[in-house]
Amino acid sequence: MKLTKSTWAVAGAALVLIACGGGGDGDQASRVTFSSMVTFGDSLSDLGTYKVGTVAALGGGKYTINSSTDKNWTELLAAQLKVPALCPAQKGLDGSAGQGFSVPVVSYSGCTSYAQGGARVTNPVGPGNKLLGGDNAVLGQLTVPVVTQVANHLTTTGGAFSGKELVTVMAGGNDGIIAAETYVGTMQAITIDSGAPAAAAASPSLIAAANTSMTTAGTELADLIKTQLVAKGAKYVLVVNLPNLGVTPYATAEEAKVAGSRAIIANFSAAFNTALQAGLANTPNVRIVDAYSIITDQVANPVQYSLTNVSSPACNLTSPSPNALGSSLVCYASYSNSGDVSHYLFADSVHGTPYAYQLLAQLVAKDMAVVGWL
Repeated sequence: MKLTKSTWAVAGAALVLIACGGGGDGDQASRVTFSSMVTFGDSLSDLGTYKVGTVAALGGGKYTINSSTDKNWTELLAAQLKVPALCPAQKGLDGSAGQGFSVPVVSYSGCTSYAQGGARVTNPVGPGNKLLGGDNAVLGQLTVPVVTQVANHLTTTGGAFSGKELVTVMAGGNDGIIAAETYVGTMQAITIDSGAPAAAAASPSLIAAANTSMTTAGTELADLIKTQLVAKGAKYVLVVNLPNLGVTPYATAEEAKVAGSRAIIANFSAAFNTALQAGLANTPNVRIVDAYSIITDQVANPVQYSLTNVSSPACNLTSPSPNALGSSLVCYASYSNSGDVSHYLFADSVHGTPYAYQLLAQLVAKDMAVVGWL
């Protein structure tokens, strides 16, 4: 079951969201009494959409170092807020039946974690979706986009939020991955066709097209939040912006393929965030968490965050053995690299370790405290 394309290294999400450490114990009592949490997004908030079939049999299900005790940042936050435990709203796979990746999709009433690995903002075909063909068709991630995730929730609630929920939104990473794959792939093809590195004149137009796609995605997410969350009764909306894709191991690998890719990929994140910030300016009931700046600083100053490695994956991603997918989706402690990886930043090329999720939960709690939600 060897999955070799770079899409698999990032299938499900764009990038780990890492929070700052220090200052506060993260256990302060909530100043707002929330009834529940509702989460929308991609693999960074996915609590086990694909924990079925072979993925479950391999001990996986989340994009991290899986274990019986690992907690996603949304689970940690739910526990701190003392709201009902989160569970995935949908489970299933649409991939290869012969390899155990074809499992009927089941929706779970009462579960409000809608985030799915591979999900984009509005485009239904994200990394890992079978419609992309090739290796993507093996696992067959559902990649239900955020716009549909929100619609699905509103269908179960009569078309409105109660105003007592904490709603979290974290997306855009997979739009960034698609943009990066398109840019790098096209540059490589130009190089092959010409027999020499792609002409510099070819790059600006490709970069502009990718930045436009990211600006569009950021604008779409802002509009979705305003029209389908805030306008429909959500009073506490926490939006985590897109972290800096350019500082991930994924970007390092792309840089090795096409020089200059790392900085260009970082700009894709910035374009998305600029549009998201502008679109949500002066929108009531919305708090934006700046993950882009935090992860950039953490990679530059890891010791300040008690991080021991910010460049290498903690998981052994050798495919087909021990990692059938080359992804943290099926990574667990006994399949991590040798030595102490407990304070690594990345589980694979873009997803976080359990420690990273703890730090993210701390960051979110601090931002909530700033606006009096915690």
